[in-house]
Order: sequence, then structure tokens, then C-alpha cells
Amino acid sequence: MTLDESNVSMTRNDVVAAAARIAPYAHRTPILTSRSINEIVGAELYFKAENLQRVGAFKFRGACNAVFSLTDAQASHGVITHSSGNHAAALALAAKLRGIEALIVMPENAPDIKKAAVAGYGAKIEFCAANEAAREAAVAHAQTLHPFELVHPFNDCRIISGQGTAALELLTDEPELDAIVTPVGGGGLLSGTALAASESTVKVLGTEPANADDAARSFAADKVIPITAPDTIADGLRTSLGDLTFAIIRAQVEQIMTVSEDAIVRAMKLIWERMNIIVEPSAAVPLAALMEQGMPDGIAKAGIILSGGNVDLGHLPWQD
Repeated sequence: MTLDESNVSMTRNDVVAAAARIAPYAHRTPILTSRSINEIVGAELYFKAENLQRVGAFKFRGACNAVFSLTDAQASHGVITHSSGNHAAALALAAKLRGIEALIVMPENAPDIKKAAVAGYGAKIEFCAANEAAREAAVAHAQTLHPFELVHPFNDCRIISGQGTAALELLTDEPELDAIVTPVGGGGLLSGTALAASESTVKVLGTEPANADDAARSFAADKVIPITAPDTIADGLRTSLGDLTFAIIRAQVEQIMTVSEDAIVRAMKLIWERMNIIVEPSAAVPLAALMEQGMPDGIAKAGIILSGGNVDLGHLPWQD
């Protein structure tokens, strides 16, 4: 299937425009390598360190693009979203930078560190029950009281194109890559990466926990299969694909690999030990997949997007 057949009109040009829009605000994160990890996987890996991005995650790219895409009239109403994690903090910071109001609907069981980050950026928080229906209902009710501009965590063209800027930078700095590997939850990063690579021969691979494998099952079935009971340490990947993200993924992504929980922990610890950087479990999933399943045929040089580094240092998975 081509992207045109998927009825999604987005192109690489949207990612290029997003890159220009967020350039004054987002970090151009470094690309890191590890000789010892290369030896373990039998290939050259180039890690795009989005754990060093503002708010500690790639999510700032999409949130920043969405907020600064708004007209002055839209921006005057403020923005709203629902999120328990990195998108919440990212939208709160982007709104602060533009000087507009942000209301974040968060589940009551959101980590305290995430609640503190959102509040620290000046956003208002409304708590709800810890389920998708409650989140969406709270957002809908808030919008009946005030015309906030909704910025969905992933199923939003502005978010998708913003997330794709990480891969755009990676391909600019390392143009000889055979593939780019990303984690996939709601699909914003993976679909944005696919758009960024769409005019090249670079293969785009998604990776996710086997305990939250809705993207792999959706990819195989050629339709969105919502996740039901995700049980994974990779808390950023417990979300189902959206219709916009899935349309791009099924048209342009090569494959989606799944990985065990033990492999995620091993990869996370390996990155900490060999590269001396902090990554969260979701960010370790791509390396875990390559370690557990092996490098796909024909791929000798791969880029990996380290999606984030927000970890509760008091509860590391190899210490529990």
C-alpha cells in the first residue's frame, strides 16, 4: 500500500516544516555509539539520544510543533490533552514557551515525578480515573466549559510530523543507514520516522513488548486491534495505535518486532553500563529486540531512537 492509498495526505515535507518550526526551541540531540554494543549485535548502531531532549523525551518535538502551529486565535484558547507521562510534560513546557494556558488531564495513579514535572511547567492538572474512557470524558467535559485546542498525544498530524524530526536529524547526520529502529506505543514516533525516511531506501522497523503487542497484531491483521491488558515495564508503550498513525505505519514500515520483558531490562542495563546514559524501559526496547531476535537480513548500519530517559531512580528494574 502506498501512503496515498491510505488516505493520509502527510509527506516528508510536513516533517521538514516541523523541523524548521521547532528549531528555536528543541535540542538537536547527539548521536552516540558504543563499540562494545556493536560487537554484541554484530552491526553498527547509531543511537539518537532523545533522552537528552527537553523534558527528557522525544515527545517535546511533537508538542512543540503542535503548539507553535496554532494560529494566534487558536492559541488564545489554550491547549488540552490527556496523558500520564512524557507528552503531558512536553505539552506543558511548549505551552509555557508560547505563553498560553495548558490543561492536562492525568490519571490519579500517574507517577508523582510526572505530576511534579507538569505542575512545574505551570500547567493546570485535572485528575481522572486510570482508564482511557475516563481520560477522554474529562477532556470532552473541559472542552464544553472552555474552547481549549486539543493536542492528542499521538493521533495528530502535528504531533506525528514533529516526532519525525528526530529521524530527519539522524538521517542528515548519518545518511548511510540501512534502517531506523524505534519503539512503538501509540505510533507517533514510528509513523513520523516513516515519513522522514519515505524518500530514501532506509527501512523503518518498529519494536514493542510482547506483553503489549497490539501494533504487531494490527500490522499483521491490516487493521487496528486495540490493546486490552498491557503488562509491561515499558510504560510508555501501553497505548493502542491511532487511525492516523496506523495508516502511515502499514504503508511505510517494514516490520514490527516484539521482545520479552527480560530482554528489555537487559538492554536498559546494558545501555546504562556501556554508554553511561540514563534511558527508560521504553527507550531500551529497540536494542532489546535486536539483541533477542538478531539483526534483520541486509541491515549492517542501523539508527536507534532512544525515546526518553525519565526513570524513577529509586525503583530500577534490576533492583526490584
